[in-house]
Amino acid sequence: TDDLLWLPYLLTRYLEETADRGLLKSKEPFLDDKTGATLYDHSARAIDRVLKRMSKRGLPLIGAGDWNDGLSAVGLKWKGESVWLGQFLYGVLVDFAEVAGLMKDQSRARRYAAAAKKLRAAINKHGWDGEYYLGATKDSGEKLGSRKNTQGKVWLNTQTWSILANVADAARANRVFDVVERELEGKNGTLLVKPAYSTPDPEIGYLTRYAPGMRENGGVYTHAATWSVIAAAKLGRAEAAYRMFQKLNPAILGSAPHEYIAEPYVTPGNIEGPDSRFYGKGGWTWYSGSATWLFKAGVESILGVRASRQGLVVDPCIPKSWESCSVTRLFRGAVYRIAIENPDGHSTGVNTVAVNGDTIDVERIGTGIILPIMPRGSELRVKVVLGDA
Repeated sequence: TDDLLWLPYLLTRYLEETADRGLLKSKEPFLDDKTGATLYDHSARAIDRVLKRMSKRGLPLIGAGDWNDGLSAVGLKWKGESVWLGQFLYGVLVDFAEVAGLMKDQSRARRYAAAAKKLRAAINKHGWDGEYYLGATKDSGEKLGSRKNTQGKVWLNTQTWSILANVADAARANRVFDVVERELEGKNGTLLVKPAYSTPDPEIGYLTRYAPGMRENGGVYTHAATWSVIAAAKLGRAEAAYRMFQKLNPAILGSAPHEYIAEPYVTPGNIEGPDSRFYGKGGWTWYSGSATWLFKAGVESILGVRASRQGLVVDPCIPKSWESCSVTRLFRGAVYRIAIENPDGHSTGVNTVAVNGDTIDVERIGTGIILPIMPRGSELRVKVVLGDA
């Protein structure tokens, strides 16, 4: 039930990278109707479809699984709810409300903004378990990912995406990340659920038919574990972000070949968790999705260089011990050669910025800055010194 929402999510990222609104007007066919519609309309229809599949409590229905398709039986009667899908949908609604505004579709922009506000309140009321966020509810209403469960008590995705999608306020965001570090972080990254299910549950799905500690059943699912890195960096927890990144780094994992088994030069789809007798074994390698998210986590969250509609953001979240690092980034046809210096042992915060040797004033965003958009073909030498602004 999440698949259709990745189109508007990706189009929003595309606009941040390129500012090319023309793609939104590109006409593409439907499977059963070759006359088609614009990509903007395809995206809006996807969002509207999910908004029609909501529970009485205002949470999205999970159907035969959300991002975690191992939850293949949680909502087959269309009563079970997904807290994670609510968090993801909230972020999509907020972003696409802005896109609708750019397209002069003001009524849709207002409708999505109102739906987002209502959804966020529902998640924080019905999806909160007292210390962290629930995972889902079954068709029967039974809670999953709750302190009251004996197995599958804590789920990773609803903690990280409460942070990534800005569903949790600052205090709650830090609180749930404490839970991630304390309960879910192991020697090879963060576990998808803990503890693993030891007996199949026909009301959950094939996740519970995996051996304990394998893949979605209490293993490190690399794709989801990268979101832990991004969440840590967003909270300014530099040491945690880098530590979790290195635990997923196949070059590091491969230094223990007798345990890891898998190739040391590609990302694995999963690493077996502590409930497996093969704890630390990699599997399902050559996973391009996991590789891409791990790359994004390193460059965009730890090094902090990422696209925005306003310009190129530089917002590092690096270990205090790093004296310097550098990034070369092509952005909208211009090359930005960025040197980040850290003379006083900071993790975040930008003190000064120089472009081609001249110190400049730049727009600030949180702990980072936004570099100006330059003409295509330009090449900039950027020096960023970390410290207090």
